[in-house]
Amino acid sequence: MKEQLMARTFVELADSLVADFDLMDFLRLLTDRCVDLLDASAAGVLLADRDGVLRVMAASDERVRLLELFQLQNHEGPCLDCFHTGIAVSVHDLRDEAARWPLFTAQARRSGFTAVQALPMRLRDEVVGALNLFHTTPAPISPAAAPFAQALADVATISLLQQRTTERNTILNEQLQTALSSRVLIEQAKGKLAERRHTDMERAFTTLRAYARSHNRRLSDVARAFIDETEYLPGLSSRSS
Repeated sequence: MKEQLMARTFVELADSLVADFDLMDFLRLLTDRCVDLLDASAAGVLLADRDGVLRVMAASDERVRLLELFQLQNHEGPCLDCFHTGIAVSVHDLRDEAARWPLFTAQARRSGFTAVQALPMRLRDEVVGALNLFHTTPAPISPAAAPFAQALADVATISLLQQRTTERNTILNEQLQTALSSRVLIEQAKGKLAERRHTDMERAFTTLRAYARSHNRRLSDVARAFIDETEYLPGLSSRSS
């Protein structure tokens, strides 16, 4: 069963040359499948914007999103080191790295994570970001899982770079900038829906994403419509049509 999911994942991650390619949904698929296939407790993706500044673009849950933001705000952590060097970073037990990343290590352990694996998203000399796997138990990364994890990062990177070449006048950085704007919309929609339904942010995101997929719409478009209340969204909107 896991082998079938593995094969389907590679196909889905490679299939980026479509007219309605949704970068945010693509990156969330990547993090979710890392959790499903690699026995990671959670996963996140950092990508560089047009100025080379890392941004949190996707996370499998809210704990990771906040931890990734913490890394960026405090300028330390394995994911940043991975991006800047282009070399994978594996930490079997964060307690052993307290001197190296004191702020990150303390925050990660408060969030329940004890091991981290950061993988470069790179093609040749071009590093566009990092795929980060988090674990709740200290243990060596499986030798069998490590190359597969890097393969997922590689195929996702190739897909992102393919998007850059579909139109010569459109570069990846512009797509990422658009995705950053989409991320803001999605976060606002998550907060609004979570408050309205008295639920947590992760469940709110799952609801928004399920609605977008079931109605064959871009997640950012659904988020904008929900925030602006410009249309009735069955199951989401509070007003009736």
